[in-house]
Amino acid sequence: MKKYRLLKDKLLSKAFLTLTLLSILIVVMVGVGLYYKSIPILEKNTLSKLLFSSEWKPFNEQFGFYPYIIGTLWITGIALLIALPLSLLTAIFLSEYAPLRIRKLVIPLIELLSGIPPIIFGVWGVLVVIPLIQDHIAPHFVEFTTGYSVLAGGIVLSIMIFPLLISILMEIFDNVPQELRDASLSLGATKWQTVKKVLLRKSSSGIIAAVVLAVSRAFGETIAVLMVCGNFAQVPHSVFDSCYPLPALIANNYGEMMSIPLYDSALMFTALLLFVIIVLFNTVSRIILFRIEKSTT
Repeated sequence: MKKYRLLKDKLLSKAFLTLTLLSILIVVMVGVGLYYKSIPILEKNTLSKLLFSSEWKPFNEQFGFYPYIIGTLWITGIALLIALPLSLLTAIFLSEYAPLRIRKLVIPLIELLSGIPPIIFGVWGVLVVIPLIQDHIAPHFVEFTTGYSVLAGGIVLSIMIFPLLISILMEIFDNVPQELRDASLSLGATKWQTVKKVLLRKSSSGIIAAVVLAVSRAFGETIAVLMVCGNFAQVPHSVFDSCYPLPALIANNYGEMMSIPLYDSALMFTALLLFVIIVLFNTVSRIILFRIEKSTT
């Protein structure tokens, strides 16, 4: 019986190791596959020209991705600037201040918000956010805008990642030991001082991880963002300019322009760019998390 249990334990250990390696292999295979499909355009153009050129003339085999990269970064940055403070304050309120009946009422609504299809957010953006920017916000800053802009894409995207951030942050706060809060309050600290000095410091690594997940989600969103960002290939100079993010480039053109030489490879290179950006961002965040955890131990 003992030998049977040991054998079973070894088999399960090997099975879990195999599944773990398989999941890593899938990620590697995705990256290798995208790179393989991107080879034709990489052979025709230098990497610096692809990344930093603004010329997009497929018929002349000129593919400059700089406007698309900048548009993606603008929208993602604006979404984080809007969503992170609101999500953090909401999570703190629900975790530390809200009565139980408020939590039971609000948390299901947040979970419902996370289950809404992206196309609904896109329609809401067209019907509400675009007119709001065009008629009420932009006239105070610029002479004219259609409303289809970086700001519109950022607002819609921030609403989409809002429930994800709140859910993760609440889990992080709930995992902070209650004894730490009680010790702080027993020393005479106020509730807000306890939140600042104990809760947020103890949760700093988790907050960074939540931001990483939100950014990864933001980079991949397509339908809702392309409906409100204008889809105009330019480097935006203000939040009221139109832009053309990388996911929208793939969604709008894949399957329609394949007769143009190198266009298929250009779109695969677009997907490779998104893949590399997300991997690099996650890698940097893991390094930051490791250093924070090391400094606190």
